Order: sequence, then structure tokens, then C-alpha cells
Amino acid sequence: MGTELPPVMDPTEVTFPLRLLDVRDDESFAAGHAAGAVRVPIEDWVTAARTTDGDLSKPDYWSRAIRSLGLGAGVISGVFDDGRMTEAARVWFILQYFGLPAVILNGGWPDVREAGLDGATAASEPPLLHPGSGPIGLVDRETLKSSLGLMAVLDARSEAEFGGQDLKGNARGGHLPGAVLLPHIELLEGTRLRPPLSLREQFSVAGFTPGQPVATHCDGGGRAALAAVAALQAGLGPVAVYYQSFTDWAADETCPIVAATRDETNRRPEPTEGDQQA
Repeated sequence: MGTELPPVMDPTEVTFPLRLLDVRDDESFAAGHAAGAVRVPIEDWVTAARTTDGDLSKPDYWSRAIRSLGLGAGVISGVFDDGRMTEAARVWFILQYFGLPAVILNGGWPDVREAGLDGATAASEPPLLHPGSGPIGLVDRETLKSSLGLMAVLDARSEAEFGGQDLKGNARGGHLPGAVLLPHIELLEGTRLRPPLSLREQFSVAGFTPGQPVATHCDGGGRAALAAVAALQAGLGPVAVYYQSFTDWAADETCPIVAATRDETNRRPEPTEGDQQA
């Protein structure tokens, strides 16, 4: 069933057992959580991915981390956060990268609580990881650098980050040459990812076309993962995530960076009413 799963589901539409993975902070989880849910120590996952041992190309760390969540053969994960969607997308991306079936529960904890979902029990057998077998791939810095101009680059950061005004602690600011700015917040309606048709229109206006390879990035991985999910929902692909993102790019002086305002990007203008009806 894993290959048939959509990346995002409304909690009210779930009709099969899920191992509920709660990606909220420890305090929020302790204050109340779904029966059977297990908390993902997202702070550890974020830190680990920036280390040599936690590199996604090296599955040893991730095998242990994923096993601790009770995942394994026959278990489908339902991932959710507090409604920001980025951390749930981050966890979903990592699970699917290793070939584990999972869905993001749209709307996060408020919608999961409203739906009254309970979590399935832990698997009896540990999971088998198959790196790179999910619907969304992984691209590294060197591969992306050599693919500029061949692969569409979606920058899911804020306008200030894209223009270089907000450095986020990086030594350099700006954006990758040819990157298209589509802030992750524009992909959401409140705490929910927009419907596929709406996303398809957004990506079309931004200049993305079906069949064009797309690489998403942000500053540290979460927003990039959400943007990749949105691109997949919009029917684009193949889609890959530059998970180390702009922090990794800016640290390498050989990687080119452009500093500009949003108006100087290659985003297309908003469609007219007639265009929207066409």
C-alpha cells in the first residue's frame, strides 16, 4: 500500500491504522497527545542531519532513530506537527527517502485531535531502509552546482532571505543563480497545505512546468521538504530536496550567490482574471 499513499491526507479521511508520529516539542506533547502516539525528537534529527554520521547518505544513524519510533514492516506512519507543517514535512521526507510508507496529516495536531485518531502499536520487526527509494529524491551541493540551468531551483525561504537582507546566521546572503522564490507560507492555507489544483496553479504562475526536474531548498531543510511535497502534489517532477540547503551552500565560497530583491527574480507576474479562467 505504501506506493499508493498520497503524501498528504486529511485526518478525517484516514481509514487504516497509522503509527502516529508527533513532531511537536516535548512540552506540547506532554501537555496532551493522541493515544498511542510517539514523539519524534525533532531537535535531535535536525542536529544529526548536519553531522557526518547523520548524513542521509549514511543510514546507520537513521536506522537506529527510526527503529526507536516503533516503525517496521507493515507499519504506515502518520506524521503531524503543531500546524506549521514544515517539521512534519521534514520527518515525512526522511522516512520516504528511506522507503518507509508515511503520510503527512494535514492541519497538524488541531486536526488530528479533532478527528480523534489513535496510533497503531509498534512493529515487531525493525524496518528495512532503502535509501533513495521514495518519490522525492535527495540532491547534494556538488550535484546541484553542476546542474544549475538544467534543474529548476525552488527557494522556499522568505523574501528577505532570498534578497540577502536576512542572513539567518550565514556568512553570505542572497540566492542561487536562477532560483525561483516561492515562500513556503504561500503554499499553506492557515495550517493546511493547499489543495493540489491550487498548488498546480501557483507553480504554473511561478514558471514551473510538468516534467521539469525540480530541486527545493530553504535554509535548513524543513521548508524545503514542505515545498517538495507541494511540488509533488502539483504534479511536478522529478522532485528532489537539497536538504542541507542554503546554510550548506553559503558556507562554500565556490558556490555562486546572487543578491537581489524579489522583483528581480524570474517569477512570472500574477495572472489576470482571464488567465485564471483559461
